[in-house]
Amino acid sequence: MPRSRRPSTFRRHATLVANWFALVDWSGVGWLPRLRSTSMRTCRLLCRTAQIGSMQTPTSSRHSPRITVSIVSHGHGGLVSLLLADLAKHCGADIRVILTLNVPEALPLNDEPCPFPMDFIRNRSPRGFGSNHNAAFRNCRTPYFCVLNPDIQLRENPFPALIDELHRQAVGVAAPQVTDPAGNIEDSARRFPTAGIIMRKLLGLSDKQDYEATRHAFSPDWIAGMFMLFRSNVYSEVGGFDERYFLYYEDVDLCRRLRGRGYDVRVLPSVSVTHDARRSSHRNLRHLRWHVASMIRFLASG
Repeated sequence: MPRSRRPSTFRRHATLVANWFALVDWSGVGWLPRLRSTSMRTCRLLCRTAQIGSMQTPTSSRHSPRITVSIVSHGHGGLVSLLLADLAKHCGADIRVILTLNVPEALPLNDEPCPFPMDFIRNRSPRGFGSNHNAAFRNCRTPYFCVLNPDIQLRENPFPALIDELHRQAVGVAAPQVTDPAGNIEDSARRFPTAGIIMRKLLGLSDKQDYEATRHAFSPDWIAGMFMLFRSNVYSEVGGFDERYFLYYEDVDLCRRLRGRGYDVRVLPSVSVTHDARRSSHRNLRHLRWHVASMIRFLASG
């Protein structure tokens, strides 16, 4: 990303003030709830003014974004910074970003000019995957809504081809092909899990991907929540993610509900992104409990 001119004194001060408002924990102070809400709005405005250069108000941009991108950070500031740089490089003013800080951390911003508007949500306490993205969607004013993990890396703009796919009214959600950093295709497109499928995987009897690699767009049962692009009206129609799933299986459930309403789920191998995976459920007992609980909920709801 090209270096910007040295930021003005106002921009530097605005960034400092914005970070101060974001870092203060207002929870537990009984007379400050209203002030906290005002402070967060001020934080968003100051950050946007400081980071977008000539943009002085949220509505002054000449180009209206088509896509609201929802990113949730769980202390992943370094990864978020890299992702924001990729989005700035490849996607430009076609997007608006809503970044949710789910745990206390500094805002992952720098002095580089940013071509897209950004808003920030700082949670008083951690919320689940679906709850965070649903909260971001309530601030979505664009025709498309993208759920994007902070550990995704972009090599190109993935959105034009995905939007072309979503122009087909029968398509409810579209996703790119996902690879690992070594270039191997990940299992981000799968068949709906059954008790038998889960048992075979636990016993190590099924280690291959559910769908063979192809160069053509295809329709898996469901796609992983690391990258999902919706038409906003479709996301609203199905009610977004089911927030009873705190973590895991909310993407499976959403795709099942989309299919139940007659919508298709599509993957475009012609578009590719990289996933630097953090599979916490394999190492963390708390994540494992969430995984098992969500799996049971999904199987019981079928």
